[in-house]
Amino acid sequence: MSPGDRDYQGYGDHPEPGQTRTRLPDPDPYGGAPRRPQRSSSRSLITVVGVVILLIAAIAFANRGGGEGEETASTKADRPESAATAPTGTKPVTSNPGTIPSGFAHTPQGAQSAAANYAVALGSADMFTKPRRDAVLQAVMAPSRVAGSETAFDKAYTPAFAKTLGLNDDGTAPKGYTFVSRTSPIGTKVTETAGDTATVEVWCSGLLGLAGENSTNPVTNSWFTITMKLQWVAGDWKIDTHSQKEGPAPVPGDDRASSSDEMSKAVDEYGGFTYAR
Repeated sequence: MSPGDRDYQGYGDHPEPGQTRTRLPDPDPYGGAPRRPQRSSSRSLITVVGVVILLIAAIAFANRGGGEGEETASTKADRPESAATAPTGTKPVTSNPGTIPSGFAHTPQGAQSAAANYAVALGSADMFTKPRRDAVLQAVMAPSRVAGSETAFDKAYTPAFAKTLGLNDDGTAPKGYTFVSRTSPIGTKVTETAGDTATVEVWCSGLLGLAGENSTNPVTNSWFTITMKLQWVAGDWKIDTHSQKEGPAPVPGDDRASSSDEMSKAVDEYGGFTYAR
């Protein structure tokens, strides 16, 4: 995971550390003038019959299928659609438990799968310790970007920063505490493709904090979008540059916050996923 409020320090080429008022109708819409006479019962009957006919016609239209022009261009434009793990029949990723997936297809689908999995890796607790962080960067970055990324992240993930999260100087959790740093992709979008490059946006939710009794940095949730420019290098997608912005964030719900013990147990018992489209 990344430093503070899910702000990935070291990302890219340059690191960066009702009220509702309801208007009720006037009880006398004619301002005191004599009320209009009641409609005849026959007219009321005609009105009811007309409404029923309109409803039947609307239902029939809604259920009609196969015809062209049933939806306007505005209803179809940019409509996001869910996709199966391998809709083309091609296995999109190969991975072993505990490793970062690799072997993505040289397609927009493969680029989205790569970006989602790389977002998980860059947002993991492994990023807070030097040896594991270097291993992550070597796995997800383009070879020409590895050295620069290591330098940038080393400047961001300092012992001083670790202390602000309640961690030891080396980025590990103190005894009796569980450090939580997880990123969960919610969706992906390809914004540009050109031969051996692709730009992908990954909308994410993240957890960050220290679970344990008397923790001054409890686990909190955040929402953010990561943009990755990927290169096709040596038969796989790798990150060339990446950046992050806040949101989109939903309105917080009314869920009860879990205790530190419940959160620690959840982190230990629930593993992560491999993401693919």
